[in-house]
Amino acid sequence: MIGTIVAAVGLFAATNIDDLVVLTVLFVASARGALPGWKVVAGQYAGFVTLVAISVVAAAGLTIVPDKWVGFLGLIPLAIGIYGLVRTLRRRGDDDDDDDDAISAVGLLGVAGITIANGADNISLYTPVFRTNPVQDTVVTIIVFLVLVAVWCLIARFIGTSKTVSELLERVEHWLVPAVFIGLGLYILIESGVLIRLVEALS
Repeated sequence: MIGTIVAAVGLFAATNIDDLVVLTVLFVASARGALPGWKVVAGQYAGFVTLVAISVVAAAGLTIVPDKWVGFLGLIPLAIGIYGLVRTLRRRGDDDDDDDDAISAVGLLGVAGITIANGADNISLYTPVFRTNPVQDTVVTIIVFLVLVAVWCLIARFIGTSKTVSELLERVEHWLVPAVFIGLGLYILIESGVLIRLVEALS
């Protein structure tokens, strides 16, 4: 049992460091009232539970989405980032409350979509673990994962709502969320190689 818990903690931490960065950015927005904190938490849980469910199904030998096309999920944060950037540019001359509309557009479903897109590669790691573990170990692993999602949210909220962090990001926070999402989307699309495969498929 202890060994399973320790392994689950290590696996979660190794596959979700980047999520901690994204969550921190979202809680920076939440500190300004642009995005309710509960939507960040609920969206994170919804997205992560989806990733775990897909991994469990894949471990059972079923394929929902061909691995080679999973990288297209990078379009989700890319689209949200571009949308937020456009709204920020349009509102540039208005007051701060209007600027926050660019962030509030993300919403609960947006957070869930970003979590799924950012964790698409997690499926390839979770699947073999769930496939080889006894059922009881898999259940323990999933429970540990769900507890650690809450820990991740607490850490990100602490950092994102810190006065020191807020002061450091004061001049760039309106651009921060769109920039992070656009960068994340491009990284997923490029790193997964899905664009190259698409070109090859069309040629």
